[in-house]
Amino acid sequence: MTSRGTARSRRTSAGPPDLDVDALLTDRGTRIIVCCGAGGVGKTTTAAALALRAAEGGRSVVVLTIDPARRLAQAMGLDQLDNTPRQVAGIAAGKGGRLDAMMLDMKRTFDEIVQSHSTPERSQQILANPFYQALSSSFAGTQEYMAMERLGQLRAQADREGTWDLIVVDTPPSRSALDFLDAPARLGSFLDGRFIKLLLAPAKVGGRAYLKVFSTGVSLVTGTLTKVLGAQVLSDISTFVAALDTMFGGFRERADVTYRLLQQKGTSFIVVATPEPDALREASYFVDRLASEQMPLAGLVLNRVHNVAAPLSAERALAAAETLAEHKEHPLTAQLLRLHAERAKVMAREQSMTTRFTATHPHVPRAQVAALAQDVHDLPSLRRVGRDLARR
Repeated sequence: MTSRGTARSRRTSAGPPDLDVDALLTDRGTRIIVCCGAGGVGKTTTAAALALRAAEGGRSVVVLTIDPARRLAQAMGLDQLDNTPRQVAGIAAGKGGRLDAMMLDMKRTFDEIVQSHSTPERSQQILANPFYQALSSSFAGTQEYMAMERLGQLRAQADREGTWDLIVVDTPPSRSALDFLDAPARLGSFLDGRFIKLLLAPAKVGGRAYLKVFSTGVSLVTGTLTKVLGAQVLSDISTFVAALDTMFGGFRERADVTYRLLQQKGTSFIVVATPEPDALREASYFVDRLASEQMPLAGLVLNRVHNVAAPLSAERALAAAETLAEHKEHPLTAQLLRLHAERAKVMAREQSMTTRFTATHPHVPRAQVAALAQDVHDLPSLRRVGRDLARR
């Protein structure tokens, strides 16, 4: 799937169309931008740069990051970044824009769900349960699910209070880029699965009925599970499941609502990748998945791209360096020529890999950001990335 409109991409004479970042950011119909891709490709920086550029263009923006390194807080001059949106100072908001930033606190988000969808007594029982504590902090897919949950909460707050007109989401640093879309279904399947229902069944009946169900349908299975997990662990799981019973439907329902939100007009996905085989492979998978799920793709951001200033091939640069070395002349120039040759080889390899992606997805609009000499660590460097994305 490509961009929904020509206003967001510019066709060049050759190659893929350019991703028109400024058209995307200034379009008031754009309510959510999701930056996705494999881990370590610069999603956090891209999301922050887009959010900053949108805010300085007059939008009211909140950026949600899921970044354990907390680089976003440092870049935006915030002492801390947590589950509460905090206003970023120092942005050029002459057009009335505003930027808030926050970082997902996975466990706190899960705790808030429990507290808001159960009685105080029941919520305390759940929060104190050892199995819940493990599930809410380390269960595979919980972070991705909570990112979706928090996105849904932010959009509801924006609609209710008019707080923000744009939400920018930096997806979790998962091993696979597809985890963000798959996690809600996986967690929902776990909560709705046979194992959970088996543990829940005894709690739904009482007295003799409980004993009958337990002894006839469950005893053999729980006996095996007790040997594998231990009696205390199994007891913790059973207690947790019984306490959480009334919330099961809510998990599935909210995940479905947010999933549909991602498919709606007003949401745009930006796939972020570096010109490396694994990252581009993940980007290709994600582009195909978005198309199959009918989710709107704005385009690809190719991050950390190397360029050379002079149109001199690696071979010619190396040959010139060898000639200078043989004559024992201009050693510094020879060293610079070798450095240029290495840079040219990197650029050629990156161009080759990018060309393969383009051949498979010729209609996906693309923007790219040059490799920087140092990490992005403040607002000026974020602005530079934003200008690079918009080619301004």
